[in-house]
Amino acid sequence: MSRSNEQKWPIPESVHEIENYMKQRVGLGISFDLGVRKLNVLKKDVQIYYCNGLCDTRFIIELIEELVQLNDHEKQSTDIYKLIYNRLLNQSVQPIHKLDELVDLVLSGQIVVVIEGEKTALAVDVRSYPGRSPQEPDTEKVVRGSRDGFVENIILNTALTRRRIRDERLRFEMIKVGERSKTDVAIGYLEDVADSDLLSILRKEIKAIQVDGIPMGDKTIEEFIVKQGWNPFPMVRYTERADVAAAHILEGHVIIYCDTSPSVIITPTTYFHHVQHAEEFRESPAMGTFVRWTRFLGIIASIILLPLWLLFVVEPSLLPENIAFIGPNKQTNIPVVVQLILADFGIEFLRMAAIHTPTPLSTAMGLIAAVLIGQIAIDVGLFVPEVILYVAVSGIGTFTTPSYELGVANKIARMILMILVALFHTPGFVIGSTVMFLFVVNIRALNTPYFWPFLPFEPKGFLQILIRRAIPGSLLRPSIVRPRNRFRQPPSANEK
Repeated sequence: MSRSNEQKWPIPESVHEIENYMKQRVGLGISFDLGVRKLNVLKKDVQIYYCNGLCDTRFIIELIEELVQLNDHEKQSTDIYKLIYNRLLNQSVQPIHKLDELVDLVLSGQIVVVIEGEKTALAVDVRSYPGRSPQEPDTEKVVRGSRDGFVENIILNTALTRRRIRDERLRFEMIKVGERSKTDVAIGYLEDVADSDLLSILRKEIKAIQVDGIPMGDKTIEEFIVKQGWNPFPMVRYTERADVAAAHILEGHVIIYCDTSPSVIITPTTYFHHVQHAEEFRESPAMGTFVRWTRFLGIIASIILLPLWLLFVVEPSLLPENIAFIGPNKQTNIPVVVQLILADFGIEFLRMAAIHTPTPLSTAMGLIAAVLIGQIAIDVGLFVPEVILYVAVSGIGTFTTPSYELGVANKIARMILMILVALFHTPGFVIGSTVMFLFVVNIRALNTPYFWPFLPFEPKGFLQILIRRAIPGSLLRPSIVRPRNRFRQPPSANEK
């Protein structure tokens, strides 16, 4: 029988029927981490179902002590359900009426108390998930700023957000996703600010997900809601910083939290959301603008530096004489485009190796690769020195991209441009760049233009992209999120 048919079954009055169901369907008695504690309270059979490893044992012991003491201090009661309900000393006690609810709550870490002769069970939240404490994300470090970041526990993640936004209009809607995994997914937003149409789309898409489970967490959610296909450019933004998520909620964005994932999804986002970093907002406006422009230069270099240099190599006539020294000044038997691709892949190999290498060894590995492999490759004639130089600068530009996903997408775009330049020279560079630009401009992420505010052009929004404005001067929320309340500050502040 399918699980969908079982979901209609009510909780039987007999605790023995519930126990048999748990044994046959859930694996009670076979799975070592599933257990039941049987009590006799005022001559009634009471059973407590739990899952070891997901519960806080201390709370369970305290609750059992309270129930056992009923035999010493209470007389025979006609309404033992209310008596036990009042003695479950916990802030979260939830009546349940269906067997599937009972199973889901036990497997999520709550304990369920069933009483002989009662069709209603009581679920008590004593969850204590294994995990790490909040710490600064490795990929979004800042010189100044908070050092707490999201972890794999959705309760802690929403609490980190609630700590920063103590507004009664902040909402976290919980949805279970996955027929087998039943992973908790929460939608976080400000009720009076977030776009209702976007919320409807996200609710509909998440509830429509039909899959066994989402062990890869938020990435699976993204693939279902944006249907990206083979488009390499990221359609949503990820962050592991609680302050970044809170800032976007205040702007009117909607955040998707997924249990077991240490990052959250920010929607809607544009290309320029992926090139911003928290460091810019932890500095003065002038310093933040300088950092932002420096990052823009790095991102632009990561895309067009190698294709442009290759174009000058294959067509030296395009290169002015006063900068002809950029090379190459040596001849090799290997075509320059092959050298560039090999060196580019070499940096990618190093990046992947560094991820899988213990930290003390990764530093030594980087030195070996940079000093030995790079120098020897030049000495034996595999690469010309200029190839190593420009590939290194381009690689640094990739690493300056705040969004890892955008950095990889830019790398793919760079390789495509290099191949087109090698095949078609100047027409390849011009047409390839134009087609790529038009491709990016035509992307729409959740009905949002990907290249806003450049196209469609909005002067105020584009100015905020170029210049990091001071917070007191940012009175309006970005129009791209279609906020219901455009003012970021109270009316009294706007009147001053």
